[in-house]
Amino acid sequence: MPAVTFDFGQTLAELDTVMLAERLAERGVTASVAALEAARPAMWRRYNEAIGEGLGGHPWVLLMATLLRCAGVEASAVGPLAEWLFTEQPRRNLWRRPIVGMIERVRALKARGVPVGVISNSEGALEALIAEMGWTHDFDVVADSGALGMEKPDRAIFDWTVARLGVPMADVVHVGDSWAADYVGARAVGMRAVLFRGRDLMPRGALWTADDRGAACETPEELDAILARWGIRG
Repeated sequence: MPAVTFDFGQTLAELDTVMLAERLAERGVTASVAALEAARPAMWRRYNEAIGEGLGGHPWVLLMATLLRCAGVEASAVGPLAEWLFTEQPRRNLWRRPIVGMIERVRALKARGVPVGVISNSEGALEALIAEMGWTHDFDVVADSGALGMEKPDRAIFDWTVARLGVPMADVVHVGDSWAADYVGARAVGMRAVLFRGRDLMPRGALWTADDRGAACETPEELDAILARWGIRG
């Protein structure tokens, strides 16, 4: 039986910009939800660039600073706000808005007996967030880089996950939005990979390749079709 693993942020759940605007208001900073939404692509392009440059440690503060700056927050406030939000992240995780249709895909796979896991570069409290969202029983394993001390695209976190799924690496499909961490990382260790909603966020100079072990899609329905083509049905 093949298995499927998912990134978490931007694949299963995305940044809750309404919550973020409320949190900024707590510090006396006004940023519209529309401006925060418009700034999200710049944040994820910077993430891909950072991972491609070998920047480890899950560069959360860098991502948030990029988002706030592009959303029009005053430059002098960006750094302190990003640091404060990071310290608050374990208590009030901002990546909690479910992406429509994705947890339903996870549950359909589980219902057919397909092992399903999460591999995420996160801050160490991902299992608590998943529990808060009512998703604990939807995954066979959760690999949180902040808890494990290893992160994508390093092979170790993929090895750790696959060992617990009990499936050969070549029989696992990994789905994620990051070109560098998810698509390139998974393919490098021998998995199949699906770049989910990430083609527009690839860093400059990245070379897109799609073949029998790699694909890209923008919607859950397109993901269904790719998995079915590889013999995995939810």
